[in-house]
Amino acid sequence: MIQPLAYVHPDAKIAPNVVIEPFAVIHKNVEIGEGTWIGSNVTIFEGARIGKNCRIFPGASISAIPQDLKFNGEETLTVIGDNTTIRECVTINKGTVASGKTQIGSNCLLMAYVHIAHDCHIGDNCVIVNSVILGGHVEIGDWAILGGATAVHQFSKIGVHAMVSGASKVLKDIPPYSKAGRDPISYAGVNSIGLRRRGFSNEKIAEIQEIYRHIYLKGYNNTEALNRIEIELPASAERDEIVNFIRSSERGIMRGPGKGGPVE
Repeated sequence: MIQPLAYVHPDAKIAPNVVIEPFAVIHKNVEIGEGTWIGSNVTIFEGARIGKNCRIFPGASISAIPQDLKFNGEETLTVIGDNTTIRECVTINKGTVASGKTQIGSNCLLMAYVHIAHDCHIGDNCVIVNSVILGGHVEIGDWAILGGATAVHQFSKIGVHAMVSGASKVLKDIPPYSKAGRDPISYAGVNSIGLRRRGFSNEKIAEIQEIYRHIYLKGYNNTEALNRIEIELPASAERDEIVNFIRSSERGIMRGPGKGGPVE
């Protein structure tokens, strides 16, 4: 159902059962999947690929050109998965030639005033709280949660199931399954509450905690810690996820705990 006061370019591909409210603007080269709702005063620019059953609230801007002086008008995309909710005044910029697209996964919640810069890649089931700012080329793994007003430096990576405290400055990579907080941002334990909610057993959480004791609490440097983890601790998908994430980190991972309080 497209309201008569909405503008939809004739070349846009709109699936059945899409609702487009008054004063929304849909440009050419846009695809919107079944059951998606587009609120009033939403603007969807060229290159947007929006999945099924999404909800995009008033004032959002999707697939605008990057705020990158190197952008030269190349044809790129913004890809949004199914069942994702984008709240008021969220801004998502399309990709550049570097990766060709900005990508948001399925079942995500982007709260009001979030900014997603060019070439960011966000996994499934992520929650990004009000006024979070992501610089270009940021990568966020599945099930990650970013607290409100957090600013993430360009090219930073945040691992699966990680949780970042509100108002954080993320200048280094945040490893999987961890909690990050304080200023400067540092390791604050394993995201045990989140993991339990997602079905991780107490034994599995204890295994992850032991991995992080090697990394942050036993006095090893990262290379020593990873070597000891692979020798001393049993192989598992979680162990390998952590080890591979840290080994591939180009910015380096967040610091260990200081005097900011206890670590779980």
